[in-house]
Amino acid sequence: MLHRSAPIHLRNGGTSVVLDVEHAALPIVVHWGEDLGEVGGPELQALALAAIPQAVSGGLDQPALLTLIPQESGGWLGTPGLVGHRGGRDFSTRLATVEIEADVASATITARDEAAGLESTLELQVTPSGLFRQRLTLRNLADEPYALISLQPTFPVPTTADELLDTTGRHLRERSPQRHEFTIGTHVRESRRGRPGADASLLLAAGRRGFGFERGLVHAVHTAWSGNHRLLAERTPTGDAFLQAGELLAPGEVVLAKGDEYATPWAIGSWGDGLNELSQRFHDELRARPQHPRRPRPVTLNTWEAVYFNHDRGTLEELARRAASVGVERFVLDDGWFHGRRDDTAGLGDWWVDETVWPDGLGPLIETVTSLGMEFGLWVEPEMVNLDSDLARAHPDWILRGRDDLPVAARQQYVLDLANPEAWEYLLHLLDTLLGEYDIAYLKWDHNRDLLEAGAAESGRPRVHENVLALYRLLDELKRRHPGLEIESCASGGARVDLGILEHTDRIWTSDTLDPIERLQIQKYTGLIVPPELMGAHLTSPRVHSTRRTVGLDLSGGVAIFGHFGIEWNLTKLNDDGMRRVREWVELHKLHRELIHSGRLVHGDTWDATTDVRGVVARDATSALFSYTQVTSSVMHPPGRFTLPGLDPDRRYTVRIIAGSVAKPGQSSLAWAEQPITLTGRQLGDVGLRAPVLYPGSLVLLELTSA
Repeated sequence: MLHRSAPIHLRNGGTSVVLDVEHAALPIVVHWGEDLGEVGGPELQALALAAIPQAVSGGLDQPALLTLIPQESGGWLGTPGLVGHRGGRDFSTRLATVEIEADVASATITARDEAAGLESTLELQVTPSGLFRQRLTLRNLADEPYALISLQPTFPVPTTADELLDTTGRHLRERSPQRHEFTIGTHVRESRRGRPGADASLLLAAGRRGFGFERGLVHAVHTAWSGNHRLLAERTPTGDAFLQAGELLAPGEVVLAKGDEYATPWAIGSWGDGLNELSQRFHDELRARPQHPRRPRPVTLNTWEAVYFNHDRGTLEELARRAASVGVERFVLDDGWFHGRRDDTAGLGDWWVDETVWPDGLGPLIETVTSLGMEFGLWVEPEMVNLDSDLARAHPDWILRGRDDLPVAARQQYVLDLANPEAWEYLLHLLDTLLGEYDIAYLKWDHNRDLLEAGAAESGRPRVHENVLALYRLLDELKRRHPGLEIESCASGGARVDLGILEHTDRIWTSDTLDPIERLQIQKYTGLIVPPELMGAHLTSPRVHSTRRTVGLDLSGGVAIFGHFGIEWNLTKLNDDGMRRVREWVELHKLHRELIHSGRLVHGDTWDATTDVRGVVARDATSALFSYTQVTSSVMHPPGRFTLPGLDPDRRYTVRIIAGSVAKPGQSSLAWAEQPITLTGRQLGDVGLRAPVLYPGSLVLLELTSA
């Protein structure tokens, strides 16, 4: 029997979460946001009491309260937290708290509905970085199966939040921001692609109108899950505003027999005065993980845009020598090395070396790469299969489908059912054999199509949920068998970016476009949850493969430097001067790599939409690296000032331009760029510097050091 009635105050990392456990069947989040300090029991009780609404005409005699799992049985008329049934019965639950275990920063609540035969565990955590994490587990205690439709963790947000931010996109233009007025009603973003998808919203944020990166109270939620998911923002006529984040289940996907349970993915909430502070909580959390990469992130060359499917040992060895000479530390052989893979119509599923292309195997190339002091990496796409493959001919029953016919093809390929134990073991055996035979330090793990009709061939039942869990197990088992192996998550570029996949991999491929103009926005909004060291960002050739835009090396380097740096370029085509300039950018990245991969990523809210300001400030604020980019032409000519956010206001910084040129197209010199100048962080953040006159598609890189 529960006797506890005093509110619970969870505190950590500058965040407070206050739970009212007295006034409703389940706890109510009275406050989520700024740390309230040491608050006594009477004050907490007063805070909880102050949140109780009055009954009003036309409403319920007892006003509904927004609990952690909103239920109709408590009078809730908005979107519920739990939806399910037993053949149409038990559609309305009355889960009520029966036990609470809590400490300073976490609480575990057990709730039960005896009549419906259901029990739930609610896990709440406020982490050292100030994130608010929730995970809900539902158990069936009754004999009859319970069909679960939806179970969504709920995050109340301040009533003052009146604007929403989410992201959308497509292949080559992921994570494009869009804003909406947060009015009464429901705003829903769903991903039904079997993966987050290029159009998926990385997070859903609610804040005060006009909130930006530098300031404005904002709260946001993210679903740490690599399958179908749902984000929701809702404002009710009764004065409640909240966000929900959880898995999107297909009909019949989760049916709980007696004793079975389902756990939601972790739903993760962050808040801040501006998106810079909100995103830094995610970065701090990831960097504190025991498996987070600790060594310097190797500068990587990927061969795709250098040779495509044209694998030739001599050409690739020359490319490797060129790569080593400019300072590359990891050489990744992309698509085209395995059985029957001469184009994208065949071979997926047959993960052994093609003897017609590599008669001596990959050993000689790998020996060349490693002798040059580089690690060797390899591209794979294990979750996919071409019909023109030995695997598909032998096991068509391993292909996901919702009926006898196969789903619509995409890129001439289909998706394997990893939840089928035989398919899972097949992939594990081939990949384990490959990693055991060759000195492979890195796998670029691709996933090049959305899922359709993703069901098990033998039953036709939905299989996305089980496939995501099987993928996680496969990644973990390969890493267990091969300690030190690093894996990149790539999915048609950036179509599987989430904190679920990043629990099992070591970086994401941000986008298949390397166009730095496109990458400015893609990396900016990917960085809301992903820190630079986990975000693949490469130099591109002057004529960009994906957009056919012509770009300068300084622009390409200045954008890529704020990530896990690499090269996607056929270096064998460069002359000595071109090689020298690429080497300079590699060296510049290495010089600032520790700062970029450990500091605080910040974006400036520029007054002119044609410009971009971003940077990384050292944790101790002693140094910083910023870029100023003239993205397109502006009506302001010359432009006005720009400011540098995130600095220590009382520290003095010497500012130098270390890359890019301000000599043209301005008709005179830029006074502050002629020699290093010294200003305080307050002056740089509030007053700023006169922006240089630059051609569109140009940038300058600024180094700040403590004076």
